[in-house]
Amino acid sequence: MRLCTEKLAAAKARTPKYDRESVGVGIVHLGIGAFHRAHQAVYTDTVLGKTGGDWAIRGVSLRGASVRDALKPQDYLYTLAQRGPQGCDLRVIGAVRDILVAPEDRPAVLGALVDPKVRIVSLTVTEKGYCHDPAHGTLNFDHPDIAADLRDPQAPRSAVGVIVRALAARRDTGSGEGSRPFTVMSCDNLPANGETARQLVTAFAEAVDGGLARWIAEHVSFPSTMVDRIVPATTDALRQLVADQLGLEDAWPVAAEPFSQWVIEDDFCAGRPAWGEVGAELVSDVAPYELMKLRLLNGSHSTLAYLGYLCGHESIDAAMTDGPLVRFVRRMLDEEISPTLRAPVGVDLDAYQETLLERYRNPTLGHRTYQIAMDGSQKLPQRLLGSVRDQLIAGRSVDLLAVAVAGWIRYAMGVDERGNTIEVMDPLADRFGAINKRAGRDAGRLAADYLALKDVFGEDLAAAQPFVSAVTEALRRMLAEGVVATVADTAGQVSAN
Repeated sequence: MRLCTEKLAAAKARTPKYDRESVGVGIVHLGIGAFHRAHQAVYTDTVLGKTGGDWAIRGVSLRGASVRDALKPQDYLYTLAQRGPQGCDLRVIGAVRDILVAPEDRPAVLGALVDPKVRIVSLTVTEKGYCHDPAHGTLNFDHPDIAADLRDPQAPRSAVGVIVRALAARRDTGSGEGSRPFTVMSCDNLPANGETARQLVTAFAEAVDGGLARWIAEHVSFPSTMVDRIVPATTDALRQLVADQLGLEDAWPVAAEPFSQWVIEDDFCAGRPAWGEVGAELVSDVAPYELMKLRLLNGSHSTLAYLGYLCGHESIDAAMTDGPLVRFVRRMLDEEISPTLRAPVGVDLDAYQETLLERYRNPTLGHRTYQIAMDGSQKLPQRLLGSVRDQLIAGRSVDLLAVAVAGWIRYAMGVDERGNTIEVMDPLADRFGAINKRAGRDAGRLAADYLALKDVFGEDLAAAQPFVSAVTEALRRMLAEGVVATVADTAGQVSAN
C-alpha cells in the first residue's frame, strides 16, 4: 500500500494530528528538496500540530517535476526517517499542501506567490540558485537565467526573478490586503543570507523598475537564518527501510540525523509561525551563529568531501575512520578556523567542534562525499575562503586551509588517484576543463589558473603570496606523492603557531 491520506491510519509512525484540509497555505517555498522537507517543513509541521494557524507550505520546484510526481499520489505526505546510532525513528510530515513545477506552469507559480494569504516566501535553492557572484555576493547579470528574466520579466525562471515579479504584482494590486508584501526568507548556506537575498532582489528590481526597488526596500523583510541538519540524498535502500518499518510504501522519504538547529532573525513583515515554541531560536543577530556554522561545519564538511573522496572514502562516516584525515581536519578547525570566529553567547567553540566530529561519525546516514563535493565553486567562498582572508589579515598561517583548497583543485581536475574519471558537477565545470587541458599536471600553472577564477577567489587571493605559495606547494605534493600521503604528513606536522 502507498502512503496517502486514506491509508495514514495504517502508518506505523507518528502522523499529523491536525486537519490538513482546514489549514490554509501561508508559506510558498522555492526549492522543495530533501533538506527543506527534513528541516523547515518539520518545524512547521510541529507548529501546525501544536498551535495551528494557516501556515501550510506550497512547494515550488524551479527545475523538474520529480518530487511533485513522487509525492502527489501520496497527497504530499512523506516520511522523515531520523537515523542515529540508537536506531531509526519514523514520522510522517503533513505540512506540504502541494507542489507546483515552474517550467510546466509559470503563471500558477506567480499566482501562488501573489496570493495575499501567503506571508512568507522561503528558499532552499542551493548557493548556485541565487545566480550571483559568490566571491562578491553581487547579482550576476550575465547569468543565463537572469539575462532571460530581464528580457522577459513576465515569465521568470530564476528564484530572484520569480520573487521580484511576484512583489511587483503585490505592489500593483493597490491598497488593501492584496498589496501586502511577503517576507523573503533564505535558508541557504550563504553568509548573511538575508542581506544577500535583499541585495540580489533589489539589484534585479532596480534593473526592471527603480520605483519597485524602493518599494521593496521600504516594505519587504529579508531575515537571515542559520539552518543545520545533515540530510543525505534519498536512496532505494532508504525507501525499502521505510516501507518495511512504516508498513506503507513512500516514493520519496527523507533521512536526517537526530540533530537539528534553526536560528532565525526575528524580522517578518507579515507575521510568522510560532517556530520559537517548537525548538527554533528567534534572535536579533544571526551572524555569529551563521559564521560559526558556515566555517566550522560547512568548511570541514567540504574538506572531508574533497580529501575524503580522493583518499577513497565514499561517505563521510567512512572518512571519519581515517585517522590522519581526522587529525588534519581537527587541526584545521583548531588552528586556522576557530581563531577567525566570535562565539555566539553561550556557545563553547571547542565543544561545538567535538559535536560536529561526532555527528560526522554517524554510520547510519551514508552521506556521500561525492554529493557534498558538488558545486564547489559556489561553496568555497563562504565555507573556506572567508577563513583564509581573516587569517591573512591577522598575519596567521593558512597552510592547512591551503591543503583543503588544493584538495578541491585536485578533485576538479576530474581524475582520481587511481586514474578514474570524476564527473565534476559544478557550474564552472567547462572552465575547469579548459584549465586542466591547458595546465596538465603542472602544479604551478594549475594553482595560478584556478586561483585566477575571480568569481570564486575574488581579485585579492590570487595576489596573496602566502596563500598562493601554500596552495601551490600542497597541490604539488598531492600530484607527486598522492593525497593520502600529503594529508598524513600535514596532519602530523607540529604547529608553527
